[in-house]
Amino acid sequence: MASKLEALKSAVERVLGEKLVQSTLALDELTIVCKAGDYSEVARQLRDHADLSFEQCIDLCGMDYSTYGDVPCDGPRFAVVLHLLSLRHNWRLRLRVYVPDDDFPVIASATPVWNAVNWFEREAFDLFGIVFEGHPDLRRILTDYGFVGHPFRKDFPLSGHVEMRYDPTQQRVIYQPVTIEPREITPRIIREEQYGG
Repeated sequence: MASKLEALKSAVERVLGEKLVQSTLALDELTIVCKAGDYSEVARQLRDHADLSFEQCIDLCGMDYSTYGDVPCDGPRFAVVLHLLSLRHNWRLRLRVYVPDDDFPVIASATPVWNAVNWFEREAFDLFGIVFEGHPDLRRILTDYGFVGHPFRKDFPLSGHVEMRYDPTQQRVIYQPVTIEPREITPRIIREEQYGG
């Protein structure tokens, strides 16, 4: 397995050249990083080059590295991570691209390369606020269209600001301030001396 991963790593390094910022072999997976400006070209090369042939993007997600592993982030806060599959060569690859602007994260859409990322990019936009430039229909997919904020950001409040409910008198969904009182739920732990023995 290691020789197959090493062959993939050398092929990726040869094809991408200077566009490759980092490549890491860990836990029997290859993870590569490229710059946001090279993202579209790198995606096309990963798909079209005969030595790589990553025909499928099986997953795309957003990441918020602001407090990744309880350690403050010293680089860009947001990243887009793609998991690619080559059926021809039977290998997988993880591509990570850091979004340069933390205040307004914008990156190119990968839908021209892999059409299957359409809904994945909508999900990353909805939950993290990452804008995919050139996406054919970038709108919320999991939260309501009037929802304020992006719930997977690490600075999003756990209880939210508003809640919605159906009002039978108005015959529509209405928003109102959150009515749940914040509380800490600690499970009751019972310790028995001879439990299980």
